[in-house]
Amino acid sequence: MDLSPTAHVDTFARDHLPPVEQWPELLLLDYPDRLNCAVELLDGAPDLSRPCLITPSETWTYADLLARANQIANVLVDDFGLVPGNRVLLRAPNNAWLVACWFAVLKAGGVAVTTMALLRDHELEVISEIARVDLSLVDDRFPCALDNVVLFGDLIAAATKKPEQFANVATAADDVALLAFTSGTTGRPKATMHFHRDVLAIADTFSAHVLRPDADDVFAGSPPLGFTFGLGALVVFPMRAGASTVLLEKGTPDVLLPAVVEHKVTILCTAPTAYRVMLGQLPELPYLKKCVSAGEPLPKATWEAWHAATGIRMIDGIGATELLHIFISAAGDDIRPGSTGKPVPGFLATVLDDDGNEVGPDVVGRLAVKGPTGCRYLADDRQAVYVQNGWNLTGDTYLRDEHGYFWYQARSDDMIISAGINIAPPEVEWALLSHPDVLECAVVGLPDEERTMVVAAYVVLAPGVVGDEAKADELREHCRREIAPYKMPRVVEFLAALPRTSTGKVQRYRLRAS
Repeated sequence: MDLSPTAHVDTFARDHLPPVEQWPELLLLDYPDRLNCAVELLDGAPDLSRPCLITPSETWTYADLLARANQIANVLVDDFGLVPGNRVLLRAPNNAWLVACWFAVLKAGGVAVTTMALLRDHELEVISEIARVDLSLVDDRFPCALDNVVLFGDLIAAATKKPEQFANVATAADDVALLAFTSGTTGRPKATMHFHRDVLAIADTFSAHVLRPDADDVFAGSPPLGFTFGLGALVVFPMRAGASTVLLEKGTPDVLLPAVVEHKVTILCTAPTAYRVMLGQLPELPYLKKCVSAGEPLPKATWEAWHAATGIRMIDGIGATELLHIFISAAGDDIRPGSTGKPVPGFLATVLDDDGNEVGPDVVGRLAVKGPTGCRYLADDRQAVYVQNGWNLTGDTYLRDEHGYFWYQARSDDMIISAGINIAPPEVEWALLSHPDVLECAVVGLPDEERTMVVAAYVVLAPGVVGDEAKADELREHCRREIAPYKMPRVVEFLAALPRTSTGKVQRYRLRAS
């Protein structure tokens, strides 16, 4: 595949794309060769006077967001020397200034590297090292030890002195716009590379054909913008439709549900865990029309309970950071409770056996997907694992029935999915092993009714150390300091020895069954 001439002066991202022969087969949509997704979404908004970003304290119109994004872009270029292709790390909870920074980076031709606000310094350092981050824009409440950090307070103060107009960079449609990080089962994160055309493609597939929003819709949800689920659902989809979105820095059900009522939200996007919690405290929701579930498998019982309580047929979906957003789903009367759905228009999906052959209906195998987006890891050998024979292999086990519906069975690897968030066991193991009392350990995911899975740690302590509840609490607190709190083990059990094979490998299946 021939790439368009790049607009990037700093060509690090393009230089570190995987070889084209290792890419998945792409089913491209029709976009012009020169395309800046931020300009298309924001400058091209049909009515700049309409509300765009709603927060608990204020509402920005599209014109407000455009002016502030342009001012920040001027700061990045004039004051910090940003050139097209530079990588800019963003660290903040979901708020309007984070969105303005995201647009500013892309309008200036930069590459946005969105992260979770709760990540610890050493986790951010790994991301910064992989992405070769040039500048970090950070909410004042979440300072970090990275180089070249600009706090939002200083950035905003500088932006107020800049013009509200900016000369947008005419990027190529296949210039890298985003580096989105995903956990790997080895523990080292992978940078997925997404082009400007990919950002629009997720809106022009799942959102356009399944969600079908219009300008009067109001979006809300819990996923952070550091996750591509959140970026699509709370920024790209509403803005592609000229709609508005409610941004909450804390998206827990006790905050999310009142916001849905107060702001007359019509489209809600969160994980099954949150829907289950909200079931016990549902008020009248006369304006809510559509609910999207993603991030973890949606149990049929949760779908049925939500439908009984609200009358809304919840839209299930599976996506992946590697493909940017949802690629299998269904809406309305096409929904089959318990099934994830069918391939979103623009995508193809099938089920393969271990040899890469397509299997027939009702046979369990590996989920494989093709579409306008696809996996491109930044200089990572795991590209050859995720992409095989032109297919993206998501790491999920599925079966497809005779009617073409896909039914989730399990993960194909050791990844833990808890409350919609992927957690790599090695990250937790490394945190535990940094405690002087831990001799060895193994971490697995255990089924949980509320969170789908919980992180469980099986620990062998150093000789003479007592394994009791106080020690378990001490290890949890140690992990909380070392890694993001959501990765902390909720279950800690002490063993005399880990179960192993004759070759010394840990038998994780025995731990899951214990």
